Amino acid sequence: MAQSAETLKNTIEQYTTTGNQAFKDGVEKSLSALNEINSASKQNLEAVVASVTAATKGAESLGAQSIEYSKKSVETAVAAAKTLSGAKSLQEVVELQTSFAKTALEGYLAELNKASEIVSASMKESLVPLNARVTAAVEKFQAVR
Repeated sequence: MAQSAETLKNTIEQYTTTGNQAFKDGVEKSLSALNEINSASKQNLEAVVASVTAATKGAESLGAQSIEYSKKSVETAVAAAKTLSGAKSLQEVVELQTSFAKTALEGYLAELNKASEIVSASMKESLVPLNARVTAAVEKFQAVR
């Protein structure tokens, strides 16, 4: 009977030790997973902030360009109006107006191209950090598979 009790005691100690180790390993794995999730969340947030910062810079640049073009456009229109008021004939008015319209349209198209380039560059720049996070997530998932 003493031997049976000793065997039972040893068996219980083994189960307890194994159970405690399994519990400890589970907690450590859970904490490790939480740390990885926190790290990934932090990196994702940093990527979003970088993306928004790049988009904001693009919007500021676009706004500055628009203001500059508006000022230039008004100045050009005032100068054209002064020139038109000094015209001596209807023929001269038509020529001046045609020249002004052509110049204004060319300037507008040039500004539109600049704005398109700014928007395109801003979009590319703002997507870089987000693409990096997506790539990292895909690589992580593939590594797990």
